[in-house]
Amino acid sequence: MIRVLVVDDDKLVRKGLISAMPWHEFDMQVVGEANNGERALEFLQSNPVDLLLTDLAMPVMSGIELMRLVRQQFPSIHIVVLTLHQDFEYVQEALRLGAIDYIAKIQLEKERFEEVLERIYKRIMQVGLLSDGNKSTTNQDQEGFNSDRAYVWLALNKGNGNEGLKPWGELKALETQEQAWIEVELNLWLWNPAMTEASVTNLHLNQLLGSLVGKPNWMLLGLDGLMGRKQLEVYRWLREYREKEFFYDYNPVPPATVYLTMDSISVQQPVQPEENLTLLKGQWSSHEWIYNDHLFSRLVRELKLLRLPQVKLIGLLYGVTDEWNRLFVPLSLLKIELAPSFDSWHEVEAWFTEVRAMIHKALAKPAFSPEVIECVMKAIQMLHQELNQQVTAADISRRVNMSRSYFSQCFKEIAGKTFNDYLRQVRVEKAKEYLLYTNKTIAWIAENTGYMDEKYFSRSFREQIGLLPSEFRVSSREGREMSDK
Repeated sequence: MIRVLVVDDDKLVRKGLISAMPWHEFDMQVVGEANNGERALEFLQSNPVDLLLTDLAMPVMSGIELMRLVRQQFPSIHIVVLTLHQDFEYVQEALRLGAIDYIAKIQLEKERFEEVLERIYKRIMQVGLLSDGNKSTTNQDQEGFNSDRAYVWLALNKGNGNEGLKPWGELKALETQEQAWIEVELNLWLWNPAMTEASVTNLHLNQLLGSLVGKPNWMLLGLDGLMGRKQLEVYRWLREYREKEFFYDYNPVPPATVYLTMDSISVQQPVQPEENLTLLKGQWSSHEWIYNDHLFSRLVRELKLLRLPQVKLIGLLYGVTDEWNRLFVPLSLLKIELAPSFDSWHEVEAWFTEVRAMIHKALAKPAFSPEVIECVMKAIQMLHQELNQQVTAADISRRVNMSRSYFSQCFKEIAGKTFNDYLRQVRVEKAKEYLLYTNKTIAWIAENTGYMDEKYFSRSFREQIGLLPSEFRVSSREGREMSDK
């Protein structure tokens, strides 16, 4: 039984998770809950927990702080983070701290509970298998392969309607008592023919390829370099390959076949420097790729070549989706949604193409030219990137090559607010985030939202929210504490 602790400062979110998720279907049981990191640590001191599910942005002690302490004091606990879209930077830090997965709250709104838990369960099983795989070793598992090539037949998803199926009837002719198909795990089979006794003929290969017909999401791998390797070692590497690399190698176009060597799948993928990911996120967050076909293709290709772990890839996609919506939602053009799930890189690439087509269509509707729309998008992007600086309409209009008066007119008509009103709203929303989720001083928050004068910031904040910044912070935290009782 996997014992679960749920940590979130929002009582409704906690209760919703605990009551709605099908925990028992995945051998899980919620053994406790907490509304902040400090209380979670107190619970962990006296109660055994296998899985910690924690929000990132919480008062008293944030999820990031909690993760750091759990990693030090309870290193065997698996951690999954619960987050909002705009917490992308927090998600990156959580992944660096060893989170095995994360859940965007929008997934819960769409009631994809079973899918979310299944993904977490598989990751826990994978980590457990890799860490103590030798516990159930048999003599057969320790035997070495006596031929160099094997064929691996695997599904993109472990549960795709063919759970537990043995290779289909057309492959039975390839199986003998000495050369049986081996079920490495659900929907992952290996066939290692004795090449010296019965070489694989073209007929055999045709049978293997023919078995893929009408079987979507399946692929055939030719695996070389097995001679003398222990079976358990090969099985472990195959599981790792399926978990990490198959996402990128899968090809839906038949005959879907890939040839690998053991050396190629046993080499650890280099860890990508954070500056590479930041640069790539910055390129995707801009708008130049919308009309530039060459740049769009290059960015898609470079992202694939990074071969990010799926959790990091989805985190990056959530981050850039938020950046796109910062550009398009204020312009009343469209709101971009991340696909519910991605089973392969081909689906990611198709999503990029679909989003680009949607943007093209939306940009063609307004009465303004694409060039004017692009200038306003660029201005909005500048506002968000330079929120802690003294930004003015005159400066921004000059930088986007528009006259001050025409820029102000276009901005108001496209965004629905004057430049100054929009800037004031963005600053206050950022200030609210700092007040809710950090312990930064009012002076620091004022400075980092573009106000050089703390008193002017407080007055402006009260005009829009009805409370002083300090009052907003206290009332918000008191409200959360009351709802938690």
